[in-house]
Formats: sequence, structure tokens, C-alpha cells
Amino acid sequence: MPFSTHIVAAGGFVEDEQGNILLVKTRDGGWVYPGGQVEVGENLMDALVREIKEESGIDITVSSLICVYSNTGIFKWYDGVTDVPTQVIFDFACKPVGGELAVSEETTDSRWVAKDRVLDFITHPAIRTRYQAYFEFNGAVNYISRVPNQIPNTYIEVDCFF
Repeated sequence: MPFSTHIVAAGGFVEDEQGNILLVKTRDGGWVYPGGQVEVGENLMDALVREIKEESGIDITVSSLICVYSNTGIFKWYDGVTDVPTQVIFDFACKPVGGELAVSEETTDSRWVAKDRVLDFITHPAIRTRYQAYFEFNGAVNYISRVPNQIPNTYIEVDCFF
């Protein structure tokens, strides 16, 4: 029996003491919060700290788990050819502790945005949903499952709280 394939990733909602949120602009997908795949031998927290530093130049501490996001659909990568398998993404609240804004091979811009303006930058529906989970966080971890709909290229999102 073959092992199932999942991408495990971590994302960070980094908020400074003035209530600004760290955003990065990806080379292919617009504005998002920083994060990425957990590499072999890494735990979630180490991967998150590494990804945020790589994508934005900012050093962080991880505060709390906000959301577990499961995307059970397979979709095409930005190249239009490569299939991206099922993903499980752990989203955390984070605090900046140092570093300076920078860009990377994956990002073209990074900036601090006032919390009430963040959604003006975010266009992807799944990222908007996860920001909403962060903005409404009340201590209960949100589980969001994004499953393919019967209409091609559409999805249904289901929320649960723990």
C-alpha cells in the first residue's frame, strides 16, 4: 500500500505592538501572510520561524495556534502543469522580535499593513478566510476544510471550532 501524500505547511499572522500585520507579496500569487512547507527533519515551529525569516526578513516568536486548514483538492501549481496534492496548513499568531523587512526568491515585497486594511490587499478567497479566522480568534482553534465542489474549479469551506 503506498503512503498518502500531504504537504504539511505552517503560516504566521505576524502582528506588531502597533497592530500592524506583516504581509509578503509572492512572485506568483499576490499578497499573503508568510509561511511555507515543513522540510524533512523540521518541526512546525522551526519551519515557521525559518519561512517567515526567508520570505520577509523578520524574526518572530510563535504565540498560539489559530487555525488548522485542510485543502483536500488537487490543483495546478502556478506553472499550470504540476499537480499540488492535499495540504494541511497550521496557522499561528506570531510576534516580531527583530530583523528588517526584506524580499526573497519567493517574494517581491514585504510590508507592515494596518490591521483594518489587510483585507484590502488579500484577493485569494482561501487566504481571506484564514485571515478572518485570525481576526475572530477567541482562543478556540478553528479547523477549516476546503473541499472540491461538483462545479469544476470551485470549493466549499467548512468551519469547526475546538
